[in-house]
Parts: sequence; C-alpha cells; structure tokens
Amino acid sequence: MAKKGKAKNTVNKAKHSKLLNRKISKLKQKKIDHKLRLKELNRKMNEQKNNDA
Repeated sequence: MAKKGKAKNTVNKAKHSKLLNRKISKLKQKKIDHKLRLKELNRKMNEQKNNDA
C-alpha cells in the first residue's frame, strides 16, 4: 500500500539545495571580489611604477 500524507524527504532536500546554492554563490562572489581587488592593486602598482620612472 502507498503511504498517505506528504512526501517523506522533499522538505529536507529543498533546504539542502537552498543552503548549497547560497554557499556556491557566496564562494563565486568572494572569487570575483578577490579578482577585482587584485586588479585594482595591480593597476595602482603599475601607476606607481610609471610615476617613479
């Protein structure tokens, strides 16, 4: 016989996916921010080199 009531595992799976998506997007954002920071630093250093020369 089939069980009555709501499906057993759907709520837990939904929460888990939501958390993983949050984690993944957070890591992506950190990576992008880090790249931008390095680019800015690089630009400043090149500017400084050009001013010194």
